[in-house]
Amino acid sequence: MKIKATLNLGKTKFPMRGNLPQKEPEWQQEWESEHIYQRRQKLNEGKPKFILHDGPPYANGNIHMGHALNKITKDFIVRAKSMLGYDAPYVPGWDTHGLPIEQQLAKQGVQRKEMKTSAYRQMCQDYAMKEVDKQRQDFKRLGVLGEWDNPYLTLTPDFEKDELLVFSKMVQRGLIYRGKKPIYWSPSSESTLAEAEVEYHDIKSPSLYVAFPVKDGKGIVDPEAYFVIWTTTPWTLPANEAICVNPKFDYSLVQVAGGKKYVVASERVTAMSQVLGWEDVQTLKTYKGTNLEYLVAQHPFYDRDSLLILGDHVTLDDGTGLVHTAPGLGADDFTVGMKYKLPVLSPVDDHGCLTDEAPGFAGAFYEDANKMVTKRLSEKGLMLKLDFFTHSYPHDWRTKKPVIFRSTPQWFASIDPIRQDILDQIESLEFKPAWGKTRLYNMIRDRGDWVISRQRVWGVPLPIFYAENGDPIMTKETIDHVADLVGKFGSNIWFEKSAQELLPEGFTYEGSPHGKFTKETDIMDVWFDSGSSHQVLKRRDYLRFPSDMYLEGSDQYRGWFNSSLITSVAVNGVAPYKGILSQGFTLDGQGRKMSKSLGNVIVPSDIEKQFGAEIIRLWVASVDTSSDVPVSVDTFRQVSETYRKIRNTMRFMLANTDDFDPSVNRVPYDKLRSVDQYIEVKLQKLIAAAEQDYEEFEFANVQKRVVGFLTNELSAFYLDFAKDVVYIEAKDALARRQMQTVMYDVVVALAKLLTPVLPHTMEQVWLQVKEPEDYVQLTDMPQPQTFANAEQLLDQWQKFEQFRNDVLKSLEQARNNKMIGKSMEAQVIVHPDDQLQKLLESLHENIAQLLIVSDFQLSAQPLPQADQYDHAQVEVQPAAGQVCQRCRRTTQDVGQDPQLAQLCAHCAQIVRDNYPQAITEGLDN
Repeated sequence: MKIKATLNLGKTKFPMRGNLPQKEPEWQQEWESEHIYQRRQKLNEGKPKFILHDGPPYANGNIHMGHALNKITKDFIVRAKSMLGYDAPYVPGWDTHGLPIEQQLAKQGVQRKEMKTSAYRQMCQDYAMKEVDKQRQDFKRLGVLGEWDNPYLTLTPDFEKDELLVFSKMVQRGLIYRGKKPIYWSPSSESTLAEAEVEYHDIKSPSLYVAFPVKDGKGIVDPEAYFVIWTTTPWTLPANEAICVNPKFDYSLVQVAGGKKYVVASERVTAMSQVLGWEDVQTLKTYKGTNLEYLVAQHPFYDRDSLLILGDHVTLDDGTGLVHTAPGLGADDFTVGMKYKLPVLSPVDDHGCLTDEAPGFAGAFYEDANKMVTKRLSEKGLMLKLDFFTHSYPHDWRTKKPVIFRSTPQWFASIDPIRQDILDQIESLEFKPAWGKTRLYNMIRDRGDWVISRQRVWGVPLPIFYAENGDPIMTKETIDHVADLVGKFGSNIWFEKSAQELLPEGFTYEGSPHGKFTKETDIMDVWFDSGSSHQVLKRRDYLRFPSDMYLEGSDQYRGWFNSSLITSVAVNGVAPYKGILSQGFTLDGQGRKMSKSLGNVIVPSDIEKQFGAEIIRLWVASVDTSSDVPVSVDTFRQVSETYRKIRNTMRFMLANTDDFDPSVNRVPYDKLRSVDQYIEVKLQKLIAAAEQDYEEFEFANVQKRVVGFLTNELSAFYLDFAKDVVYIEAKDALARRQMQTVMYDVVVALAKLLTPVLPHTMEQVWLQVKEPEDYVQLTDMPQPQTFANAEQLLDQWQKFEQFRNDVLKSLEQARNNKMIGKSMEAQVIVHPDDQLQKLLESLHENIAQLLIVSDFQLSAQPLPQADQYDHAQVEVQPAAGQVCQRCRRTTQDVGQDPQLAQLCAHCAQIVRDNYPQAITEGLDN
């Protein structure tokens, strides 16, 4: 008989390699066919609710790593909450309207203006649904559970109806109005943009200094002088109506070599002299800004006055302290212009070309007009200097092209009447990270009115009619009627039916004596779409309003967090969420934004094919997502090593509990050895801490704690000497069953704790344990237990760990000195101080076994040749005797049993008692 046959060598069906790329899709298919998500919801019926409302990703293209970070984090939360005793359904959503889909169709050669609007919109819907299906499969491949067969989509009739009813309530509150004011306009998209649709990039712009002749100095400013302005947008000068000065600044009239006189801010005289090359500069007069109000300048190339006005937005950071003001082409210009009742001239069309309202420049694209304007100024002798500089400038976030400010008739949502209500709501919310509160508060405090109209066709129509006299008609009756029609037939009905067909039967209006009506052609801003998604929480009775959490990237403080808060406070009186968790962006390994042009984009599907989705999930659990997260393929290689550590440790424990039946073989806590109790206590501490981390959404802490426990308490200590027990002792020996009890408890607890992060792997583990639930995803988190002797154990074993570390140092030194090879070849002799003596005696443990040495002796006498430590002298010697061929210990009782001469007395007794055939057949190595 072979000696190996007498050992309890662990065996398990849990494979060493996960083969994740191939196996994960199979498991996910099984979860779907076994209705795991639905069964989890059924189990949690009646429990306290936790609702994470999904921010809808845009339905265009496959998902990127940022999507993965976001959706996996949400999955952690929903899974953990579900296992922690909450009813936590997850309804994914999609944003399905808007310009990017129109752009995709244009790329495919679709000519929007050459077909019926309703037919074009159907093409947009078909494209959106195809993209939704594509992304749905991408998200499911990440192991994300949810109501995938019934998501909310912003294009469905029920969603569109709810959105129109939100609009209706805002109209009833007087929050919707039509106005002409400067808004972000994207010539490349031919549409208005919301603040959330604007991003900043560097751009090269002109730096132009222009002299405006004084026309009426009212006896204050010399009529031969010039007011000097600075602009970076020469093309806006045809719309100039005023020059703005700051009432708090001083202004100087200076004369330069040659006799010319100019007015600039006093603090800018030196800088302007350098920039414009002025020499022999003399200050003739100084004025307060208030003295210049209502003076009149002459427009540099039109027969038009330019009024001197006051504005606090004028600064001394750059320029001259006098600001060219075109109320139709700038936000500050418009605001200050309204105070002075200036005309709102906006001589630029949808394509960014100047109109007939800019004589001499009509038809020129605004960037081309820059050159034409500077040429005209040069001819007039009023261009003081032209240079160029690079600065940050707003761009369309989709086309990446510059935007302009342009005044056009638009529909707005007024913020002022509800601003304080919104700010009050922010004060009551939870934010993670905490700085999110200040960020959102300041954005709401400082934001202007919201432009909600868009000049496109793929979206929810603005349900507004116009009378024969031009009056807009938007009553509760008309809007709610349209909402009902849209709820039945979808929003395409607006584009298929006439105004009369869309109005309530018999509707009349005094402004339409002939009964004729027209309808608005603009659609809603897509942020109004997604910003109305909180109504989903009310429509579905198994959800709850307000939600507990919104979780998205930090860019959504100006996007979805913002728009949702405005609409919800407007129509519900409260925020749509109790808390916000925001995340940073995924960057490449060098901290750069991922882009196709840089070739640094990492696609989740590529990582899934190489490593498996489980590795992406473990990566998400290992990083601090509150700030930007760099990631590279090497990152996933490193994470896969951590995964291998988790898998192999779980496999070792599964293999060594294969013959353990907890209903039969479990050893009660009070019958465990001290070291076993210690690991049980550490396990309970881990459970409590990890579950608290889950409650606080600190997933990186969960991962660190679990991996730390596996590495330090288990692999480096408990499981290190476990082989000398579970392999060597008789199958039913108490010491073996004690360790198996602990290992089994650890496996079951860790399987549950890690399920939110590694559901695929933990289901594999669960197949090997003897628990009643058929899926670990249908279990609850373990309840942490408390033990009366827990603190005493922790204190004792912490001190033992310090002693063990000292011994390990001495063993390493002996190994380096070639005294021993493996630690089992050693005898350790220790002269302890009183504290250590009492500790070792109190443990009642086989210390040699814990240290993985063949012999351990305490010496009452000092050891002059020993290594000196704080509490002990430690001496290492080669162990005396022979090596037992079964347990590998070196002892002096090998061969005491003549029939089992290769074995020590302990192993011989085990074999004699349990393997009698070894006596009759003999024992071979």
